[in-house]
Amino acid sequence: MPLSRWRWVIMGAVMEDLNVSALDFVSFCHRRCGQEWPELYDEMCRVAGRRLYRGMGYYELNNLGIPLDLANLDSTLALVDQYKSNQKCS
Repeated sequence: MPLSRWRWVIMGAVMEDLNVSALDFVSFCHRRCGQEWPELYDEMCRVAGRRLYRGMGYYELNNLGIPLDLANLDSTLALVDQYKSNQKCS
């Protein structure tokens, strides 16, 4: 397999792992408050501010693909929607 193909395989595995962690964060917050949007968003910000999820704050969560700033609210909502879809399938 050419080196460039290996890079894509590795990148795909890393992205999948980041996505699982991001969804786990949403699940963690949902279990804590059991609410829907926007209350869930408030809980996500509370958890990040207090570093309650694996000691991660805003910066670390953003690096996982969980932007909690208002400018990226659409991305955060899409992540929550993905979490909900996964819940319905299980």
